Amino acid sequence: MITLIYGGSSSGKSAYAEDYVCQSNCKNRYYLATMLAQDSESQERVKRHRNLRAGKDFITLEQPYDIGNTVETKEDSIILLECMSNLVANEMFREGKINSQAATVSKIINDIKELDSKVAQLVIVSNDVFEDGLEYDEYTKDYLRALGKINAEIAKMADKSVEVIVGIGVER
Repeated sequence: MITLIYGGSSSGKSAYAEDYVCQSNCKNRYYLATMLAQDSESQERVKRHRNLRAGKDFITLEQPYDIGNTVETKEDSIILLECMSNLVANEMFREGKINSQAATVSKIINDIKELDSKVAQLVIVSNDVFEDGLEYDEYTKDYLRALGKINAEIAKMADKSVEVIVGIGVER
């Protein structure tokens, strides 16, 4: 079972997703962190997210790439994947190389299918990045298109999609 939770930057989607996962009856709760904390801003964000989930009995897995290989089969488990926008950037711009949009989309969708086949529930957090109206360079546009395609594919595969607006979830 897949649930997609998405929203704009600082919309409250992470806190909403954590609360959603904590309401599950699954025995094991995994938090699959995809952010590469390479600067002080991202390190602060990681710290804030760790504080958010303190005391919620998550088993944290830090996996910036290759998420399909993250866990063995855990039938009574739920995974919170945080977040798709980081994963897309990590896979697309991996180790100094630029992977194509098509290759990135294909790999991530295959990895999601693999991960979903191993657990009872998969909750995916993603950003809605198309609301700012700004112009970007071609690499950034390619990244945004890849993220958009992946979000659309996940929404098709998902049993439930929830948009979070100022901390309030709205099922779509």
